[in-house]
Amino acid sequence: MVFIPPARPERITKFLKPYVLKMYFSNKFVSAQVIHTPTSTVASAASSQEKTMRSAFQASKQSTADVAAAAKIGKVLGERLLVKDIPAISVFYKREQRYHGKAKAVIDSLREAGVKLI
Repeated sequence: MVFIPPARPERITKFLKPYVLKMYFSNKFVSAQVIHTPTSTVASAASSQEKTMRSAFQASKQSTADVAAAAKIGKVLGERLLVKDIPAISVFYKREQRYHGKAKAVIDSLREAGVKLI
């Protein structure tokens, strides 16, 4: 007789990875946010649409949607997470996202800022 081990309920697995990074890339902007899944609230967010970020990009005449902008967004988000005492996050990929380009820039700059990825 074969005994199948009981599967963990979904509500328990959500608590194992409470902070999830979600990224959005459009043709004009880059945004990333960390969501606390048990409460479904945004723990921290960064975007190239923010007033301070837009003025920084315009002053240096950089694009708000390229890989360099994504790296800058990741760095800012990492600093904001460490200020809020969130040391580790997990990454949520959409189907079409791969670990290259803008997604890689955001994730690598988060690591450089000191945030651990689960």
